[in-house]
Amino acid sequence: MTYVDKVLTCRDCGREFVFTAGEQEFYAQRGLMNEPRRCYDCRQARRQGDGARPVRELHDVVCSNCGKPAQVPFIPTGSRPVYCADCFQTVRR
Repeated sequence: MTYVDKVLTCRDCGREFVFTAGEQEFYAQRGLMNEPRRCYDCRQARRQGDGARPVRELHDVVCSNCGKPAQVPFIPTGSRPVYCADCFQTVRR
């Protein structure tokens, strides 16, 4: 299959960048179906962890199984039991 350079628009910064024929072949060899959505600079910034991702907020709870204090990344509603990490692994199996 012959690949031709494509001009794409970065979803983060809005600049146009070239998705080269070589890159397209690389993607195809590895079974990657989607074209890149970010330019090289924005991909690098995202990989470096520039702080763009929000910090996960943890909530204090008491394990429904053993009664130990635990932290979970969601706000418990009380409609379902909440487990500490150890009990969650046991219940999960």
